[in-house]
Amino acid sequence: MDEGTPQLQGITVLNLASVGPAARAARTLADYGARVIQIGPTVRKAGKQIQPPFHSYGAGRGFERIRIDLKSEAGRETFLRLAEIADVVLESYRPGVVDRLGIGFESVRARKEDIVYCSTTGYGQDGPASGWAGHDINYLAMSGFLACSEPRSDGGPPIPGATVADSAGGGMHAVLSILAALVRRSLGGTAQHLDVSAAEGVVSLMSLVLDQYLATGEVSGSRQVLLTGRYACYDVYPCQDGKWISVGAIEPHFYRNLCGFLGLERWSDHQMDDAVQDEIRKDFRESFQKRDRDEWVERLASRDTCVAPVNDLAEVAEDPHFRARGVFLEANHPEAGLFDQVGPVLAGGHRALGRVEVRSSEESDVDQVMEDAGFTEAEMAELRSSGAVE
Repeated sequence: MDEGTPQLQGITVLNLASVGPAARAARTLADYGARVIQIGPTVRKAGKQIQPPFHSYGAGRGFERIRIDLKSEAGRETFLRLAEIADVVLESYRPGVVDRLGIGFESVRARKEDIVYCSTTGYGQDGPASGWAGHDINYLAMSGFLACSEPRSDGGPPIPGATVADSAGGGMHAVLSILAALVRRSLGGTAQHLDVSAAEGVVSLMSLVLDQYLATGEVSGSRQVLLTGRYACYDVYPCQDGKWISVGAIEPHFYRNLCGFLGLERWSDHQMDDAVQDEIRKDFRESFQKRDRDEWVERLASRDTCVAPVNDLAEVAEDPHFRARGVFLEANHPEAGLFDQVGPVLAGGHRALGRVEVRSSEESDVDQVMEDAGFTEAEMAELRSSGAVE
């Protein structure tokens, strides 16, 4: 893997969010080499902002920090001066809040004419739902994601095991939009305000099934189409040891291979035959229960059958494939000590970071950040003494 110059070296990001999609976006931008300056509230104004556990969002890996009282005139002016040296501003307040604080897009653009200003919310900056409070489960619900999942025993949709809306619908959505805006700026573009909606990001993720419905009226509910488990070739099965294996043998030749290795050749020509799916599924289930999961993986995974283990979190953390590719790295917290964390795993990130030293949440880079923005010693002393910055 290329370990040369980081992809976003030279790009400065001011991040106003401590959790959620914007925090995930900041993490990814930092992993690509951007200078991310985390802006939090001063200690006496910190009550309303959520402080995530120390290990969250890469434990602040590579972030710089400064605390600003954005409700004070001096704090607001400090932020705007920092924006003059920034390329990107990331915020996740409810629509209209940054404008009331005097740090919205228009205020920042007046100071930095080519700023990329990214606002991340659940439902967007306008529209009937724009003022709604919400979290991941709400965005997944509104966007149809939950309705396409296997129902619970009570008939309701399950709660997913990952925050898909925050991570992909919001965080990666924000990163993609920011990178596109930076490319446009490099070609002569001016300031841009990106309206990132986590719910709309999930709609984009759902485009295969939504486009199918819009074009044909076919609903992709649980067990109704191939990708929601209509056919036995795309499902999960329990094994002898109680662990589960996933099967995704969509292509006919992969399906035929699987049938052959399971001794079920009689079903090779019936992959999409709705009349016998219950029988195929029953035979698959009985076959997989004859051996332990890992034995099946060893026998089948490398033989073009599209099977993989259903790992629990402990197994993911020790999976030899992920370990071989450097997915995890070691970090050291001043109080919690050594622990592993997910490293910069997206393509193009630098994985060979060695041990990461996690900084205390009390630390601040206020002096260096303000010096880089051109503040004088006298100005810095005055802002610190007034409590506008920490």
